[in-house]
Amino acid sequence: MLAQIRKMRKDDGGFTLIELLMVIVIIGILAGIVVFSVRGINDTGEAAACKADLKTVETAVEAYYASNDSTYPANLAALVPSFLHSEPDGTVTYAAGVVDYTPACDAAIAAAA
Repeated sequence: MLAQIRKMRKDDGGFTLIELLMVIVIIGILAGIVVFSVRGINDTGEAAACKADLKTVETAVEAYYASNDSTYPANLAALVPSFLHSEPDGTVTYAAGVVDYTPACDAAIAAAA
């Protein structure tokens, strides 16, 4: 009877609990590495978006200046109907003809560098 049980167990081709736990641990380690790698990609994307918004607003301000008797717009809202589709969402500031990054964009650009 005991020999018969050993024979049946020997023919069983499954994984042991230790093997399964080792695979789970390895997958967890790899997942952790990927999560930290992807975080840097997101920071770079935010910095690129800030730079693109700045260039777009600078171009719109200069177009406004050229078409409105050499005067700069009072604020970004004056650019929206004709020169911009919508105001940038907190990425740039505008005052007296000067376009600059917001502190949030400065931090994103510094983090990406």
